[in-house]
Amino acid sequence: MRSLHYLMRSRLMKKATAFIAAFVLALAVAPLARSAPDDREIILRTSAADVTVLAKRHGLDVVMSMDTPGVFLVAPSPGNVATSASLQAELLLDAEVLAVEPDRGVSLPEVPQTQTMTGGLTQSTAHILEAAANPTLVDFFGASARDAYVNQPAAALVRTAPTQLSLATGRGIVAIIDTGVDPNHPVLKASLVGGYDFTRNFPGIPNEMNDLTQSTAHILEQSTAHILEAQTAQVLNGSTLALLDQSTAHILEGTPLPSAFGHGTMVAGIVHLVAPTAKIMPLKAFNADGTTDLCLIIRAIYFATDHGAHAINMSFSFPDASSELRRAIDYAYQHGVLLVAASGNEGLTTKRYPASFNNVVGVASTDLFDQKSAFSNWGSNVAYLAAPGEGIITTYPAGLYAAGWGTSFSAPFVAGAAALLNQTDPGIGWGDFVNALSHGVKLSVANFGWGRLDTYSAVSSSVD
Repeated sequence: MRSLHYLMRSRLMKKATAFIAAFVLALAVAPLARSAPDDREIILRTSAADVTVLAKRHGLDVVMSMDTPGVFLVAPSPGNVATSASLQAELLLDAEVLAVEPDRGVSLPEVPQTQTMTGGLTQSTAHILEAAANPTLVDFFGASARDAYVNQPAAALVRTAPTQLSLATGRGIVAIIDTGVDPNHPVLKASLVGGYDFTRNFPGIPNEMNDLTQSTAHILEQSTAHILEAQTAQVLNGSTLALLDQSTAHILEGTPLPSAFGHGTMVAGIVHLVAPTAKIMPLKAFNADGTTDLCLIIRAIYFATDHGAHAINMSFSFPDASSELRRAIDYAYQHGVLLVAASGNEGLTTKRYPASFNNVVGVASTDLFDQKSAFSNWGSNVAYLAAPGEGIITTYPAGLYAAGWGTSFSAPFVAGAAALLNQTDPGIGWGDFVNALSHGVKLSVANFGWGRLDTYSAVSSSVD
């Protein structure tokens, strides 16, 4: 173990600059099935019986339906040189137009170049990574899983084991709006239900491995064959610390992965860690480079609501509010869906969306000593609750494991708790949900709402 510790420390310290610059795991996204979006695309809400007639009247083409009646994405027809502002102004004069809003591409807060946080490789972090490289496997609800994943410090903090032993193991469907998932991961595959790939407009379980070239996917999958051999932590893309065999790690040093590859699989692994008998619906609205369009997020929320999700995990944040995002959130809320979102990673008390909407549980990040993570947004404007978000060991594509930092990994602890509560109180509503979450561990940090998530106390309160 000492030699493994030395190997890991030396490899990580060689990459300390990249690690510090990207202390939070990046959020990801992949190329859209449609052609490159026009920056004048507009989200249009209309009462028109035939949207194509309305669009033609204003020199527009209909790009797609937004999966809810009367809402469409439109773009200027060829030859229409009007600005986005003038198009919106013109549309609002039409009696059949109810609302307009510009669609926009977003680089999410976890993307390294947008971060402002700082940090370093601490002794505790090195200890987490050493534990994660331990290949010991244990049974976890019928699947073989890394002991370091099942029995990690973050799980002990939120008390997953006693909750699962005597209270609940999860029920219903948790939709995860993210980069997809590894559908063949031994830990996850039995829990997945059909979702949708909005980046390619294709139903089913969106496979993150499809975001890689065939040769890169083959390199990554080589590590699976050596799962029980000595492994090390490898900085794959400046933000992901994956656990690979040494030969694979060496090859991948010259074959960088997309900046947020694996994010959806990691988030799914945390939901499963908390609620192992709940189902997971992967909704791919993000590409593997950390960007997306607002319209795809909105479509995913409607899809999740209309296809049986009981909770939605949204491990992303936008700096500005959106009227159509607000309407999609309200639609889900009115249909009894429990909504959870990451607070963001800029270390601010500034509002972030959807976490700051008042029918969404915004989640901040704490470390393993119940202190606020330096990178985490927090405060009453953005977060009701906190959950561990540093050095979280979770699943990774190609049947592997990784460690992640960020509020993206705090939110799924709470989404998993929603599935636990849905078992003890089937169809649990918003009021009972937030009341249960309020039984958190009180923190010494000011403005941390209900404190840090405690699944045992939360679920116990729902059965009293």
